[in-house]
Amino acid sequence: MRNPKQPIENWRLIDLGIVEPYRAQTFYEAVALAVDQGLSPNTLLLCQPASPYVCIGFHQELEKEVDVEYCCNNHLPIIRRSQGGGATYLDSNQVFYQIVASKESKVIPLDVERLFEKLVSVTVHVYRSLGLPAEFKPLNDVVVRGKKISGNGAGQFGVHTTILVGNIILDLNYDAMARVLKVPSEKFRDKMAQSMKEWVTSLKRELGYIPSIKQIKQTLAEEYENILGIKLNPGSPSAEEEEKWRTKIKPKHLSQSWLQMGNRRKVITEGKAVRITSGVKVVEVDHKAKKLIRIRAELIGNKILDIMFTGDFFMIPESKLQNLESSLKGVTISHEELMKRIHKFYKESQIETPGIAPEDFVDAVMKLKKFTETYAPPT
Repeated sequence: MRNPKQPIENWRLIDLGIVEPYRAQTFYEAVALAVDQGLSPNTLLLCQPASPYVCIGFHQELEKEVDVEYCCNNHLPIIRRSQGGGATYLDSNQVFYQIVASKESKVIPLDVERLFEKLVSVTVHVYRSLGLPAEFKPLNDVVVRGKKISGNGAGQFGVHTTILVGNIILDLNYDAMARVLKVPSEKFRDKMAQSMKEWVTSLKRELGYIPSIKQIKQTLAEEYENILGIKLNPGSPSAEEEEKWRTKIKPKHLSQSWLQMGNRRKVITEGKAVRITSGVKVVEVDHKAKKLIRIRAELIGNKILDIMFTGDFFMIPESKLQNLESSLKGVTISHEELMKRIHKFYKESQIETPGIAPEDFVDAVMKLKKFTETYAPPT
């Protein structure tokens, strides 16, 4: 996949260094806004967070995924990212790479699954250069000997800009990773931490040491140039990007409205199946495809009054999810009708859900059907 020819595009390389969590996690969004407006070139950003924090996916419910009280008591910021995926604990033992590119770029695939495959191959080559037998694992992971050693997310900003973010994992604090998550019991938490040790790994664990950060960043830059066929020119954030981050991006991520975004409507409340009144109930179901789809719905008989999807899936653009929810209000739960509505939504919205097909949403909603028979609708 390497490209030894002359570079076909000039890109900017920004090394932010070690920075506070909000800047590490969100500054690339300001760059994306500038790229989308034609104010900045395609850019690769590199950085490390200076202190620990917790990050949740765009579609996740905060209180459902994270032990908020523990995080507050231990001064761990919780940041909702602008892409899908799951909740995770992050600290300075990760090197972040963040690609921001115009869709007009000739080296960036427009299809998200191909985007993951091409750009994550860079991460694979970095780990291989450090002596590890790394492999790409669709949809968006890098594994070494069957264990995850890098997670990646992708999304769209504005109209014309594609982003991909991921990490090189230097070391892992398994106990902290398990402690910040919401679990039903301490016994379950212990089991989860053990499972993480079995299925997630790091450079330190595999090599016995952490290579120099300078070497890792240099190798990342070289591999992006080789695989994408680009020339990276060292640069700094522009005044416009700094202004966008200071006045728009950071305030958004600091706001409770953004952090609590998963709790969008009062009618969707906790519970597997709670009877509200005759024929009306609130139901929660989980469906595990390649990614988790969680549904909370208010039903009257077998009709959907309101519905909310959460989970660790990706939808590009992410903002279209509420359109899907709106399209299902008033629908009678039947496989035929759901297939028609959801396929229509995909066609009209021109969305991508890498790793998830329309049929996965259909199967998830169909799980509500068993609850529709519990209570008869009012007459």
